[in-house]
Amino acid sequence: MTDVLGLFSSPAVSGAVSVERAVAELRAGRPVALLEGSVRQLVFPAENLDSASAAALEQLARGRANLILSAQRLRRLGVERTAPGLISMPKIDVERVGALLADEGASIDAPVAAPGAADEAALDLLRLATLLPGAIVAPLADPMPQLQEVNGCDVRSFRAKKVLSLHLIGRAPLPLEGAPNSEIAVFRGGEGLRDQAAVIVGKPDLSGPVQVRLHSACLTGDLFGSLKCDCGDQLRHTARFMAENGGGVILYLDQEGRGNGLANKVRAYSLQAQGYDTYDADEILGFGLDQRRFGYAARMLDLLGVTRVRLMTNNPAKIEALRAAGLDVTDQRIQGRPTPQNIHYLATKRDRAGHYLDVDLPPAGGG
Repeated sequence: MTDVLGLFSSPAVSGAVSVERAVAELRAGRPVALLEGSVRQLVFPAENLDSASAAALEQLARGRANLILSAQRLRRLGVERTAPGLISMPKIDVERVGALLADEGASIDAPVAAPGAADEAALDLLRLATLLPGAIVAPLADPMPQLQEVNGCDVRSFRAKKVLSLHLIGRAPLPLEGAPNSEIAVFRGGEGLRDQAAVIVGKPDLSGPVQVRLHSACLTGDLFGSLKCDCGDQLRHTARFMAENGGGVILYLDQEGRGNGLANKVRAYSLQAQGYDTYDADEILGFGLDQRRFGYAARMLDLLGVTRVRLMTNNPAKIEALRAAGLDVTDQRIQGRPTPQNIHYLATKRDRAGHYLDVDLPPAGGG
């Protein structure tokens, strides 16, 4: 029994487990303790701050709390930075924190200090939890048994370990409209606690280049047919095209909202309704152009026996990511229908993120 328990408590396993537990705690609105060498630091997600938690955090922090924000959010607040920064919080004011975290009209109200390694690891934990990238952090003199502890080095190595631990759970037939000879394969792993799926359309020839699409989950477009994006169009067009042209593989990746999560995607939609483009809306919330990583997509393809890829995409970052993972990649351009609701979105992706999209904006004031 001792040997069996040792397997589950090995450093590699326990480190990843502590990160997953910390992610769950943060998503539930509870603080965690982050260790970085001899430094122990309390981390609390700023988006969950209310009067009760602010009072409790003040007692623990004893005037030494800070708010850490991403470089993108600080730029929106008027501080040009390439790295995150700390804002002193001798008193933890709920309204002040909320404004600094995500108010589109807010500006910086105090000096910004350079973060330590523990502070940056705290932001990475929030990204894994798909929370807004802002946290109340404060030093802890002693361990607190009631808080989940996580080591900063485990946070930094978490994604790479999850890629290596990715494994196939099962496969089953999945007839699709336009692609009836298909099956689904589910993989356990990826970032956080989420499973990933692959749809194998037809019987692709694995000895040659296989048509592949990396499709990030889009609840609004894929399921509800939103006209704000072209995601659903691309997904359905890809399945039909593969069915009619030798088969292929669609990797359906749980990376909603360019990796920001569904809640933050909806927050960004609210800002877009006020006139901001998709990337400005994300920056107001503290996010960069794209938080997605595609290392585990390459691992899924490896487990399916795919080594040569004809990637159906308009995103150059996906091509580069698969090549960096060692795959032989050529690309085939794909684009959904331009609509009056998504034409500016498509043009913004082309102009600001270099997507290969052929769209023409209507004349100003025109239809």
